[in-house]
Amino acid sequence: MAASLNLENCMNIPDSFEGYSTKMFRIPKHYENYIDKVLMPAGMIQDRIAKLATDIFNDMMDQDEIHISAVCVLKGGYKFFSELLDSLNTLNTTSGRSVPISVDFIKVKSYVDTASTGEVQIVGMANLEESLKGRNVLIVEDMIDTGRTMQKLLKTMQKYQPKTLKVACLMRKRTPLSDGYAPDYVGFEIPDKFLIGYALDYNEYFRDLAHICTINQAGIEKFKSKS
Repeated sequence: MAASLNLENCMNIPDSFEGYSTKMFRIPKHYENYIDKVLMPAGMIQDRIAKLATDIFNDMMDQDEIHISAVCVLKGGYKFFSELLDSLNTLNTTSGRSVPISVDFIKVKSYVDTASTGEVQIVGMANLEESLKGRNVLIVEDMIDTGRTMQKLLKTMQKYQPKTLKVACLMRKRTPLSDGYAPDYVGFEIPDKFLIGYALDYNEYFRDLAHICTINQAGIEKFKSKS
């Protein structure tokens, strides 16, 4: 069992929590036989994202030159990214203060089936220099696992000379493989489990599931890689 980093302003889901029964939630019929438990319901996720947006917005207002370049890590981060931006835009129109936000997308791949390959592929960096140089950059990622993928990404992004470089992730996993990296903004610290739903996939399945769940053995077999 990996120790918690006891991150401030982060909701901790303990290792002892197994999740909620799927009978308590609406699950798409094509997935209902392949999910073990619901770890984080959609409503909890959305409320946590709204609070993260508030924290980010308030922090950015303390910068001398206000402009956020938000970089979404695809594919898993797209839903978190979309809802985070919606919350930031709501603050822009309701708080009496506002900050311009530009948007870019990259792809980072390190998983096949349920295991990390140990290699990191970054796609889409070629045209980012103009968007990032001198800007307050916010990388938006769905999950921090070992931390090695994000460490490599941050090292690459520093070459574009951003004014500031911060990371917001929906989840940070407690794993003995972690290098100890802690993002600037974290929604949940979670047990060392393979998760699906809310744009998290298992071989490109389950991204369309609203809740964050654990997969059962039947699901692992049904949707395993054919290669």
